[in-house]
Amino acid sequence: MLPASGTPRLPGRRGGERRMTRVAVLGLGGMGSPMAANLVRAGLTTVVWNRHPAPARALGDQGAEVAADPADAARRADVVVTMVTDAAAVRAIAVDQGMLAALPEGAVWAQMSTIGVTETARLAELVRAERPGVTLVDAPVAGSRGPAEQGRLVVLASGPDQVRDRVAPVFDAVGQQTVWVGPVGAGSRLKLVNNLLLAFVNEGIAAAVALGDVLGLDRATVHRALRGSPLVSPWAGDKLDRIAGDDYTTQYSLALALKDVDLALREVPPGRFPAAEALAGEWRRAAEQGLGGDDLTVVTRALAREATR
Repeated sequence: MLPASGTPRLPGRRGGERRMTRVAVLGLGGMGSPMAANLVRAGLTTVVWNRHPAPARALGDQGAEVAADPADAARRADVVVTMVTDAAAVRAIAVDQGMLAALPEGAVWAQMSTIGVTETARLAELVRAERPGVTLVDAPVAGSRGPAEQGRLVVLASGPDQVRDRVAPVFDAVGQQTVWVGPVGAGSRLKLVNNLLLAFVNEGIAAAVALGDVLGLDRATVHRALRGSPLVSPWAGDKLDRIAGDDYTTQYSLALALKDVDLALREVPPGRFPAAEALAGEWRRAAEQGLGGDDLTVVTRALAREATR
């Protein structure tokens, strides 16, 4: 039964009531769209906006509210999620398109895009200076499109303890686990650590398969042998399957993966991690060959090309 105000309420921890979370998702690409769909399925009132309107309309058909612009979405929400490509896109939404100014007093901004350490610190300063009544939570995610569709992301959250309960319904709907790692900025630091490991795992799988090609081995045989190896994690096994099928449709694009490696390298002195620098150089050459929009496993194809020259 609804309270007299007509606003749905959920039981509080001490027997009281709390207002049901209204969440806005800004950015409906390969990650944001399935995350928003999971929020709708979880029963949360969900407002969506995207620069290109088609994904928002599709979510509208699933029960989401479609906002006219980021400011319109922010006005309707208790928690606003940004999930876009880079820091420039985040700032365009927050500042140029009025999202930050439109947030209600006391709202939470869950910044879930991967934008690196320095840009996250700049956003935190922006919020402190312009909207001290808004709480910024730095919460990038570990996982690609498949886990996003399954609601099995890992949320690497950082921010004030007092807002954890408020964002829990949102994070629980999109992820299988939320790891709170400290003050704002710690989440982005851990995301760079996570993505550097991911980059090397992908590179290892791609290089191993490409080496098998160079050595004249049947790729199906290489796949069968590696797939049963204790060295291959479930994530790596999925990537190996896609390589075996020559399927490079995008789950996590090479261009975005390269961006994330570059973000990590910007935070350390040049030469400190030479293997990561070499990997970034190799991936940059592959992107320049027109492979940046494909899944990052496409580096297998680039390595095989180099080997045949």
